[in-house]
Amino acid sequence: MTWTLQNDFVNNETVADNGNRFLIGNGYMGIRGTLEEHGKEQLAAVNLAGIFDKVGDGWREPLNAPNPLHTVLSVGGETLALPEKQPISHTQGLDYRHGIFFRKTTWAVGGGEVTVDSQRIAHMGRYHLILHRYRVTASAPMRLEITADIEDDIWELHGPHYSETAYEIQDNTILCSAKVQNGKDRVAVGRSCTLEGAEASYAERAKGLCFQVNLEAGKCVTLVSISAVCTTADSCSPEEKVVELLQEADYDTLFASHKDAWEKIWEAGEVELEGDDLARDTLNYSLYHLNSIAPRHADNLSIPARGLSGQTYKGAVFWDSEMFILDYFLFTQPEVARSMVRYRIDTLPGALEKAKQYGWQGAFYAWESQEGGFDGCSDYNVTDVFTGRPMRTFFKDKQVHISSAVARAIMQYVLVTGDKKLLAQGGARTVLECARFYYSLLVGYASSDRWEIHDVIGPDEYHERVNNNAYTNRMALATIRWALDGAKLLRESDPKAYKNFCAQTGAEELLPKLKKAAEKLYVPVPNEKGVIEQFDGYFSLEDADLAEVRGRLLDAKEYWGGAYGVASQTQVIKQADVVTMLEFFHNDYSVETLKANWDYYAPRTEHGSSLSACMYALLSCRCGDAKDAYPFFMKSAQADWLGGGKQWAGLVYIGGTHPAAAGGAWKVLAQGFGGLEVENGVPVVKPCLPEGWKKVTLKCCVHGKWYRLELTQEKGKIEEL
Repeated sequence: MTWTLQNDFVNNETVADNGNRFLIGNGYMGIRGTLEEHGKEQLAAVNLAGIFDKVGDGWREPLNAPNPLHTVLSVGGETLALPEKQPISHTQGLDYRHGIFFRKTTWAVGGGEVTVDSQRIAHMGRYHLILHRYRVTASAPMRLEITADIEDDIWELHGPHYSETAYEIQDNTILCSAKVQNGKDRVAVGRSCTLEGAEASYAERAKGLCFQVNLEAGKCVTLVSISAVCTTADSCSPEEKVVELLQEADYDTLFASHKDAWEKIWEAGEVELEGDDLARDTLNYSLYHLNSIAPRHADNLSIPARGLSGQTYKGAVFWDSEMFILDYFLFTQPEVARSMVRYRIDTLPGALEKAKQYGWQGAFYAWESQEGGFDGCSDYNVTDVFTGRPMRTFFKDKQVHISSAVARAIMQYVLVTGDKKLLAQGGARTVLECARFYYSLLVGYASSDRWEIHDVIGPDEYHERVNNNAYTNRMALATIRWALDGAKLLRESDPKAYKNFCAQTGAEELLPKLKKAAEKLYVPVPNEKGVIEQFDGYFSLEDADLAEVRGRLLDAKEYWGGAYGVASQTQVIKQADVVTMLEFFHNDYSVETLKANWDYYAPRTEHGSSLSACMYALLSCRCGDAKDAYPFFMKSAQADWLGGGKQWAGLVYIGGTHPAAAGGAWKVLAQGFGGLEVENGVPVVKPCLPEGWKKVTLKCCVHGKWYRLELTQEKGKIEEL
């Protein structure tokens, strides 16, 4: 296995995809895979986790730091930059074993050839540090200028987010302090530069340093940079912290420890697969992306929907984190999973306040959660391509299933890790408040004994404000049962904590009501053909062919849903909805029912979200059909490997990496093809491997014990380590 992905060309059409594809990161920051000479026009960015700003009427979004990697090479007064100056040869890529971005470019210039060979890392473990080597080789004598700076004119979707930047240059170190528009935050960036291999002079520039070198034929010169990024979220004096970090940094030592840290990650998280090299490579590449954005630097931070690839989706945490991403970390890095779950527990006050604002009780979690649980979701998330006007959407108001994802995450954490202490540390209360929320939503009729949930948006999203969405109702029921189970576990494991829990929440009065609700809450059931109606009235909508609906588009960027979208009055759906519900509760249904719904909904699903394919793959595995699961698995595993995908929702840019697809690919591998589940505190497997796969080997941690799983066509073997 080579553990590298590369691209041998660059132009204006590929630069955005390459920025995502070759992303490096360490959970604190994500650095897009653009070239040193690139700027905001090529979407170069150093995206920061957990710090936000809002400018005027623009969307609140995470900050991109001033860019300390910006480096420009000139020979004889001619700037060498792609794609403006076409090269003789070029390659750029990613060592995704160790999180190393690399590029090599050769230009014809000055009667000879000049080659730039560079690499960079976002240090894994020393999370504020960036290491960068930039080597220049000349085939003939040449006069070079290498400009190294910290660029504050950066890519921002809804900025500018810095009201003022100040620079200071001391010796070979550049310091930039940027004041955030919100008036309370600052971002400090430092870059320490050393030129090796040739004598050079240098001059100070407004934002950095310019080195002048007379390079002999066949010789090379290397610019070595160590950069540090720090914010007021990390230190009351980020400028001093940056200086401190740079003073104690040694490039070679740091580079070696970075590689060691990645090896430890892969020791637990790598998947070995014999018989399908492409599946093996793309899956591990997907896991690289998850590991490069995991919040190891914090104990209560989660993973945004677009990771750290930019400001898309406002840097917010969606249900993706709990339903698609969490499981990989639960089984391979429980400490990361705990941080993700703690994020939701610690943002409970925001969820309680949101429910109160709508006149409901309990915890209604933010659809687009930013720090403190603030809901970054606006009332107008899509722009009409024809009028240019913002379109009213109801994602924030009506996607009430978000709270069930939070409850599921907490109980799944307890199931897999065996850590019941989390229940006493706010976990049981959080699940109970989510259940209280659903209890307050229930609607009853005098003529019926069942209770319903009305006016919601399910995972599909193209159909808004529907009644009795099957996924929403089933997840609400599960949340109510989880609340009952969580309270029982807490009472048995920590009676004192349970007493405090009851005093704090009024649980003794609420729990009997929840028990009754669990008996009465309506969940749509299969019809005579075994198919579950996605929501009330879904079957009466136009049963149009997917290709026909796509053909009704007048503009490729049109939004398919909402009041007037081409799909909204048809049975065409954005992504897995009933299928997702059946996957998570597959043990409650017969294989015949699972298959009937897969067959019905698959041709009606547009897969307009990267979350969709893995659910179809998983449900196919539950039906014992690895053949139909395989292409959906590969679609998830290759989401960023191949690039492309939806870049626009109306006129809103939604490009970036796809962590949910990456997490979904692992879920298909482990829980679908492997059949991995936890029973009585130990892992069990029921393999259903695709044809041609000889053996799959992976590790997992259950209840604090490590296991090696070996899966073949004939059987599954579990060995405790």
